Amino acid sequence: MSHGKIPQSKEQLLKSYTASLKQDVRAMLENFEEIVKLAKGESDTQLSKMTQSEQDTYEMHVRAANIVCAGESLLKLVSDIKQYLILNDFPSVNEAITQNSKLFRTKQAECDQKLMSLRDDMAADLYDLEEEYYTSIYKH
Repeated sequence: MSHGKIPQSKEQLLKSYTASLKQDVRAMLENFEEIVKLAKGESDTQLSKMTQSEQDTYEMHVRAANIVCAGESLLKLVSDIKQYLILNDFPSVNEAITQNSKLFRTKQAECDQKLMSLRDDMAADLYDLEEEYYTSIYKH
């Protein structure tokens, strides 16, 4: 299934991620189901109970380790996807830059407006102070 806009390498990468996800989740589920079966203790074998118990315990440890490995693989997959998105999601990066640029221009305009208003207020106050000083009887 070919998507016109998606480059072939990107499509293959997405298929690889999907396959890895399915494989890891399947491995976790299958190993968990087998551990539950072992915990039920329904196996009919010719081994002694002690030997069977040791074998079941060992198999549970191996299956638990398999679940951990599948979980670590999923974490690595998430990390790879995040890294891929960070490095290759140029439209989002450009959009974020544009939004920040607009935000900073707006802030700059607000600051300029406030500075102009402050300048005007200070000029008016200075004019009033100068007039008061020059018309004062305390001027020497």
